Amino acid sequence: MSPSGSTEAPKKFRPYVPENMEMKEFTFRAVLIGLVMTGILGAANAYLGLKAGMTIAATYPAAVIGMSLLRLMKGTLLEENIARTVGAIGESVAAGAVFTIPAFVLAGLWPSLGMEHYWASVALMVIGGLLGILFVTLLRRVMVEDPELPFPESVAASEIHKAGQQGSKAAKILFANMGFGGLMYFLSQVNLFWYTKNILVDIPKMATGLRLGRGSNAPMLATGGMSQFTSPAVSPAYLGVGYIIGPRLASLNFAGGVVAWGLLVPLLIYFLGPNLPAMPEGASPAAYWGGIAFSVWYSIVRPIAVGGMLVGAGFTLFRMRKQLGAGMKRAVSDLRKSAEAHKATSRVDRDLNAKVVFAGVGLVFIAMIGLYYYFISAAHNLSGSKVIAGAVVAAAVMIVLGFFFAAVSGNLVGMIGSSNNPVSGLTLCTLVVAALLMVALGVSGIGGVAAVLGVAAVVCVSSAVAGEMLQDLKAGHILGGTPAKMQMGDILGTIVASLVLFFPLMILDKAYHFGSAALPAPQAGLMAMLSQGIVGGNMAWPLVIVGILMGFAMILVEVKSPMLFSVGMYLPLETTSAIFLGGVIRWFTDKLRDRRGYNDAQKARVDNAGVLTASGLIAGEALCGLVIAGVVGSNHQLWHIDVGDFAFSGLIGLAVLIFVMMRVPLANAGSPDEPAPPTAIM
Repeated sequence: MSPSGSTEAPKKFRPYVPENMEMKEFTFRAVLIGLVMTGILGAANAYLGLKAGMTIAATYPAAVIGMSLLRLMKGTLLEENIARTVGAIGESVAAGAVFTIPAFVLAGLWPSLGMEHYWASVALMVIGGLLGILFVTLLRRVMVEDPELPFPESVAASEIHKAGQQGSKAAKILFANMGFGGLMYFLSQVNLFWYTKNILVDIPKMATGLRLGRGSNAPMLATGGMSQFTSPAVSPAYLGVGYIIGPRLASLNFAGGVVAWGLLVPLLIYFLGPNLPAMPEGASPAAYWGGIAFSVWYSIVRPIAVGGMLVGAGFTLFRMRKQLGAGMKRAVSDLRKSAEAHKATSRVDRDLNAKVVFAGVGLVFIAMIGLYYYFISAAHNLSGSKVIAGAVVAAAVMIVLGFFFAAVSGNLVGMIGSSNNPVSGLTLCTLVVAALLMVALGVSGIGGVAAVLGVAAVVCVSSAVAGEMLQDLKAGHILGGTPAKMQMGDILGTIVASLVLFFPLMILDKAYHFGSAALPAPQAGLMAMLSQGIVGGNMAWPLVIVGILMGFAMILVEVKSPMLFSVGMYLPLETTSAIFLGGVIRWFTDKLRDRRGYNDAQKARVDNAGVLTASGLIAGEALCGLVIAGVVGSNHQLWHIDVGDFAFSGLIGLAVLIFVMMRVPLANAGSPDEPAPPTAIM
């Protein structure tokens, strides 16, 4: 890329599509493909976020799918750019939604996620998404041209579009594994092979009990009981997540599960066992002790994990303090530069009109006051003046923190990519600030909890959308897309995603219930517990403090990510062990790749095929899982095939998945003399 001679709007490079070239861009088919993708990829990430506590960046799958479909229609490169931009935004709306909206149910504000809460949920997602888009529009020009921000995932996405000849092969891998992942999950749910297996473990009691002290008069404690371990889930999605995040992070996540289920749960049952009610006659030991183990984990271990997550989120932000500080300093200066900039005449520098953007921010602020008034007044526990004061303060906090965190989120995405954007940490800071302000204003009880969660939801969606949108704007900047058209596409995508994503959340809650072992929703649980504890005064603080101290201990021994470790404690063992197995599969695949002596181009093709395979498995299970959840939630029964009752049936299913996840990438290494493809950065 070479510098341009323009003095009015200096650019660091020339776009791939020259600014004076006429090319179809914001077309009906490109937007329609993007809107369909934003709903599908958003729903898949909502499923993954609730079950595994993490989401996967949708930019790469959206680029591959949009490119393959538009090439069949002889679409242009800029149409592909629009389709990818619109298609990827649903993932960020989903990330914000699953971290916060289930918290209203977990905090007891809503009995369940029914249709009566549809418009309130949609309003939180739409307003948060629009806020992120409007703030990024004000900051776009300066941030995408900042030479200090490399935007690694944006560069990768733009290279995928440029290397269009790779599209059809990549799309075949992605779509084939979507079908395969959905099929394998369906077969496990109809019991052709088991999905997971529970193993009961006896914890023998001491014959005379445990003596507390040296003397003969020291008190004696009765001990003993039974605990439960769970095999890795035969889950294409969990294995795919482990493959994408790699063996190191997958091991760290699994370590939290090992501490929870291998140390804390057995230790607590060892001392609690003799004091528990006797097992009823005729009851199954597996059902009785399995229920005890789950209750101990749910009620005692998970609050400890919440304390660890709290420290982990704070530590993540502390490690990024320089980037955060730079982002906040730049936020004000960038806004001033953007306001002072002359109106761009070049197509590739044209944003939405600044007057429209500021008017939009004003309308969002007014809408948020109304929405927070609705949340607080619905509790019927506060006077009119406190309700109004709480609503105005909540909206003001949302606007101020939303702007700064949108700038910070964009800055972090520019440095490390949206896959590593600490949205939950930023949301946690917002929640604590809003909660303390509510307490200071006297806005307490369930009305205060509702307002705090409302602020957190909007800022969470806003930060996630801001990061994803800036990433796509940078890719469009490289390709030569028109920013204003991409911003319009993202507005449409955010609205559609917000209207659609409530339904997968509702279906999953009806089938499995938020907070259950099947649907842990860890970040939402953290938000609910903190808002209840600070504003509602309802938290198991001793357990949380134990978790906080555990988090500090992990920092002292230099654990890479205390947050990921604590999330592993919060998740069921079947989830963390399956994610770990996916990381091990990635490790073996990389070892085989290296042993075969491939050159750099072949290694890049293996890596790309592996990421596409894992992404397809995740999307396939997620979509199939939503259909099955709809069947279960409507009180219908799935078929039951007796083959899955055999002890080794699940191992066969795991073996098939492992074979495909290793075979497909290695089989797509290609010829040594083929040019190197763009590398997928996930």
